[in-house]
Amino acid sequence: MIPQEIIRRKRDGDELDAADISSFIAALAAGQLSEGQIGAFAMAVWFKGMSRAEIVALTLAMADSGDRLQWADIDRPIADKHSTGGVGDNVSLMLAPIAAACGLAVPMISGRGLGHTGGTLDKLESIPGYIITPDANLFHKVVKEAGCAIIGQTGTLAPADGRLYAVRDVTATVDSIPLITASILSKKLAAGLETLVLDVKVGNGAFMADRGQAEILAQSLVEVANGAGVKTSALITDMNQPLADSAGNAVEMRNCLDFLAGRKKDTRLETVVLAFAAEMLVKSGIAASSDEAETKARRALSSGKAAEVFARMVSMLGGPADLIENPDRYLARAPIEKPVPAARSGWLAACDARGIGVSVIDLGGGRRHPADRIDHRVGFSELLPLGTRVNAGEPIALVHAADEAAAERAATALATHYRITEDRPELTPVIAGLV
Repeated sequence: MIPQEIIRRKRDGDELDAADISSFIAALAAGQLSEGQIGAFAMAVWFKGMSRAEIVALTLAMADSGDRLQWADIDRPIADKHSTGGVGDNVSLMLAPIAAACGLAVPMISGRGLGHTGGTLDKLESIPGYIITPDANLFHKVVKEAGCAIIGQTGTLAPADGRLYAVRDVTATVDSIPLITASILSKKLAAGLETLVLDVKVGNGAFMADRGQAEILAQSLVEVANGAGVKTSALITDMNQPLADSAGNAVEMRNCLDFLAGRKKDTRLETVVLAFAAEMLVKSGIAASSDEAETKARRALSSGKAAEVFARMVSMLGGPADLIENPDRYLARAPIEKPVPAARSGWLAACDARGIGVSVIDLGGGRRHPADRIDHRVGFSELLPLGTRVNAGEPIALVHAADEAAAERAATALATHYRITEDRPELTPVIAGLV
């Protein structure tokens, strides 16, 4: 196998056969390809695309590049959820313990921030002591005893995807349907899932800004996953504004803890979390209908059972046992907190969600290069949702920054990301469709 020949053929629009794809991915996993070659392959795929057969071959090759997990001794349906990435999207943090509290086993393999979007692992790393890459025995133990475990890719689980994922982040090749499909599903196939629910984001803060493209991606994911034997569906959700009222790492973790403690109700975030919980429970046979499933999910929240599951997972993975009760003891705060005033009176009518995500990176809460260190303290909180009436000078968000100059820059940038109008806007529903 000559890597540059495979790159050239894809660059020229040829369809690669499964053997060529398998050989290229095996070389990638073995560390035999340079970052230049990986980036060139990703860019060729971005420009030329892949057939369904190529996507299947790429997905299977990456899934087979490492170990496949087994759950034979767990007497629960094995299920998971994955998001294509958004801003203020911390659904997984609440959803996994809710689903586990309702009777599912959730081995959730998550990722770091990608492009302008936040990463579940980066948020979890704001918890002191939390082990995001436990060994296989501990991972299995936590899933079995707590009901869920949210971790990162270990070196033995789809390792080829781990390296490709990092290169995509810094080569402007994130928003490729074949690469997104293979990246997501290779990890899910390797995780030994029985059912999977996907959150395909659409809007100016998503990788798929166009509804048609989002539907194509959802269809690709669902078809490839079902074809590989994992019962899969996808919800298309709106990402034209941050999903939570926070964007960052520790600030989103605080949002998660408030949600599990019952302090974040009647929000767009709650709508999405409960919709995915219902879909997971119905897909796995725990509930017969969406209404029954949502009732179960709400009961898991209101009873405190979901919070107990989350607390146990955190404790078993090295974090503090009393995180939910004492978040201020463990989650670091940025030294500067600065309100962002509304530029004028009126209605918050629209925002640049992608721009907000980029502003988090500018604060130090994301990466420009794979090796960059993240400042988990920084970001935005108390973001007002679109459709809110504001007065000039009233805070529309709170900036968390490492110093005064960074706070001032971020506050100025954030204000420009919102459009305020005299007329009340018509907002799009947060759940846009089901595939």
